Formats: sequence, C-alpha cells, structure tokens
Amino acid sequence: MFNQCILVGRLTKDPEVRTLDDGRNVTEITLALQKSFKNSETGLYDTDFINCTVWQVLAVNLQEFCKKGTVIGIKARLGQRKLYLDESKERYYNVPEVIAEKIHYISSK
Repeated sequence: MFNQCILVGRLTKDPEVRTLDDGRNVTEITLALQKSFKNSETGLYDTDFINCTVWQVLAVNLQEFCKKGTVIGIKARLGQRKLYLDESKERYYNVPEVIAEKIHYISSK
C-alpha cells in the first residue's frame, strides 16, 4: 500500500514544541495552501488550511528554524486519531490527521 502526501505552504503561526509525559516532542502546525486557480466570484486565490502533526527531532528543528509565514514542504502520511467525545462512556470518533515524516525548509529566518 502507498500512503504519502506532499504539501507546500506557509506556517500560520510560530511552531511550539510540547514534551509529552513519555518524553516525546510534538508540535501541531497549520499550513496555508494557496489554490492554483482564482475564485470566479471574487477573482482572488482561495486558501486551504491543513493541520499537521510533527514529532521528535523534526518538531524541535521546525521550532528552531521556522516562524509564522515560513514556506515549508512536508512529505507526510495520513493517519487517524481517536477523539473522545465523552471519556466516561468511551464514545469517540476517528479524526484524520497529516503526520509529517520529512520537512524541506523552502524559506527560513
């Protein structure tokens, strides 16, 4: 099976790394991806906002070298995460997420 996506866009905010209880580093970023065509009504380019999860060394490097507005390229895979609605009743649903595997720094500070 093949599970890979390539995204190129701008960071919408400065990356902030969190360290989990088990010692792993993680940051969640949002990429602004401008569409390649203009909106017929406004004449402007529309933008998609894609949430991505970045782990370990990639997360630390992203925080060190990038800030809001930086253009990056991400090679990623699609995954699912369980989002609990009510933990006492164990009701949840699966949420798709983009998990970064490699980052290319196109513009940096």
